[in-house]
Amino acid sequence: MQTINCSGRLIDLSTPRVMGIVNVTPDSFYDGGKLKSDSDLLHQVTKMLTDGATFIDIGGYSSRPDGVDISVDYELNRVIPMIEVLCREFKNLNLSIDSFRASVIDQAVQHGANIVNDISAGTIDEKVIETVALHQVPYIMMHMRGTPQTMKCLTNYDNLIKDINFYFSERIATARAAGINDIIIDPGYGFAKTINQNFQLLKNQDLLNVHNVPVLSGISRKSMIYKTLDIEASQALNGTSALHMLCLQKGASLLRVHDVKEAMEVIKLYHMLETN
Repeated sequence: MQTINCSGRLIDLSTPRVMGIVNVTPDSFYDGGKLKSDSDLLHQVTKMLTDGATFIDIGGYSSRPDGVDISVDYELNRVIPMIEVLCREFKNLNLSIDSFRASVIDQAVQHGANIVNDISAGTIDEKVIETVALHQVPYIMMHMRGTPQTMKCLTNYDNLIKDINFYFSERIATARAAGINDIIIDPGYGFAKTINQNFQLLKNQDLLNVHNVPVLSGISRKSMIYKTLDIEASQALNGTSALHMLCLQKGASLLRVHDVKEAMEVIKLYHMLETN
């Protein structure tokens, strides 16, 4: 059984779960700028929780390729008020802070976030690992190279899957040595990977299970889908659902999504396949 401890609540990930994406950035590739008020935020999160999300992931820094680099204070001003609103409204909320900066993570956890989702696995800000260990919260570590501003140029691999597994072996060992107990790995679809590499990774995602930690798949409405289908991100729900089924079949314990209801339907169908 794979469980993580969120504020004293043990959450079993042996049954796949859904994490709803809440972007408070104006420039995210799909839903940037949609949240204009506290009311908008509460409406979106209420719907996600009602539709079946176990986790909510809030981020204030757009990590899309060539995203604008913002200051720590700007990021804090985006996310902390939102965290305060959510934690007042929803008791026992499993709230993830999507940040790679130790100071943002520290403040977010102090204000109520109880999971850390770091796209850099501690490679951009080395203080992240010790901050997560200090707070003893679950840590989602993603594979990427460089930064959102440079990653498109860093797609040369000797062997994609072996290189990613080596990366996770090293990052998991570093996190364990620091005292982090609950670790989830994210292959990083779209981060320092071409479209073809993303599909190669998805085809072989089960090879990441060697680390014996839960795997998060984050492919929702990404360019690997909409560019392949020659459509817009807003039209990529059907393609997302199709690939979510493969993610589950390849061992994903967690789907990070924009569309919770549809992801829960995929999980229900997957469960029927697995139990019959």
